[in-house]
Amino acid sequence: MPMDFSTYIVQLNDAIVFENGPNLAYLLRPTSPHGKELVKEFRNPSRATMGRYEGCMQSPWDDIAIQYVLVCTHVAKKRYVEAFKEESQLVSLFLRFFTENRGWTLPALFSILRDLRDLAMDADFHAKYNNQKSECMEESARIIAKAFGHCMTDRTSPPDQSRKWGVYYVVGLVLKSYFRASSLILCVKRISLSKSILRALEANNDIPPLSAFPRSHQVTFRYYIGMLSFLNEEFAKAEEELTLAFYNCHIEAHSNQERILAYLIPLRILKGHLPSAELMNRFPVLDEIFSPFITAIRIGDLKAYDQALDKWETRLLELNLWLSLEKARELCLRGLFRRMWVATGKGTRIPISMFHTALAISGIEVPEEEAECLVANMIYKNFMRGYISHEKQMVVLAATNTFTRLADRPSPLAMV
Repeated sequence: MPMDFSTYIVQLNDAIVFENGPNLAYLLRPTSPHGKELVKEFRNPSRATMGRYEGCMQSPWDDIAIQYVLVCTHVAKKRYVEAFKEESQLVSLFLRFFTENRGWTLPALFSILRDLRDLAMDADFHAKYNNQKSECMEESARIIAKAFGHCMTDRTSPPDQSRKWGVYYVVGLVLKSYFRASSLILCVKRISLSKSILRALEANNDIPPLSAFPRSHQVTFRYYIGMLSFLNEEFAKAEEELTLAFYNCHIEAHSNQERILAYLIPLRILKGHLPSAELMNRFPVLDEIFSPFITAIRIGDLKAYDQALDKWETRLLELNLWLSLEKARELCLRGLFRRMWVATGKGTRIPISMFHTALAISGIEVPEEEAECLVANMIYKNFMRGYISHEKQMVVLAATNTFTRLADRPSPLAMV
């Protein structure tokens, strides 16, 4: 049955009176079927022409209903920047109501914040396509951060009905907005912006433990904590958080698993744990990117590794992964030196010239002095055991466990 504005007002009021959060969320979603019907009813509404409906509901819901019609109209006509501005106003009005109510309003809050973020994304994309400047994603992050504050400051609701149960979901939206933002300035500031949110979270001792929240909230939060740690080169913490995110991720959420593995795989490679073919076959996109690196490490083919770095440079830079995989080149170098050691009979005394020759055969032309430096670095980072006699230009290797298993190195990520 078609819904006109009068019916919409009645249903909106019923959802508020009966504290029906999911239905309220549905009624405020611009992509819901009734949104298109309201667009047809009003054709070309404006705040002035909709003014006659002010007072039809308790404040601020009369204004929220009007804003909803304006948002739907702009969305239908693909005016995304205007739609974002009207949705921003709708969120601000809703937050006035939200701060005076309990956790039943959380489904509606989650819905309108998601819509705000999506409209910001569309607005920025549309502006970029038309060579225009837009900072809607930055603005959406600021507004969502305000909503986070309103969730945190609930001091009166009973624990099971507290607005604090929305904290981790909203934090996830804030962090997602920071990471979606395309401006260079915001990319540079994203770590400090995120840390201010996380400090506020840690300072509040009244929030239930993360394990008590829905698993989807936990996975999103852990993923972004892992991402922030990765960008901050705190690799051990990044691996821990991304591993927990991956193993708690829903088995059918393939795209989310892929996002997590895009950063977890390089971290595991740096530790010397190479992913299995079975795992890579489940994620063809990641397999195409990482398989050349994995194969090169397994056989010690330094030239193939460098060629893979060149081929995937643009994509790896977009993902902030180039530097990590460039560091993992040392694993490939270790494989090359080990192959040379095996080919020479696994002796304990090998001239530096042999390491230099191994590099040359692999297609890496460097002076012999640089080859000596590379060997010294291998020893320092526990890839091989021994010492260099510079005077005799000889590498003296340990008789046992000469090339330490990559996974057995003490604190491998600390050496990166």
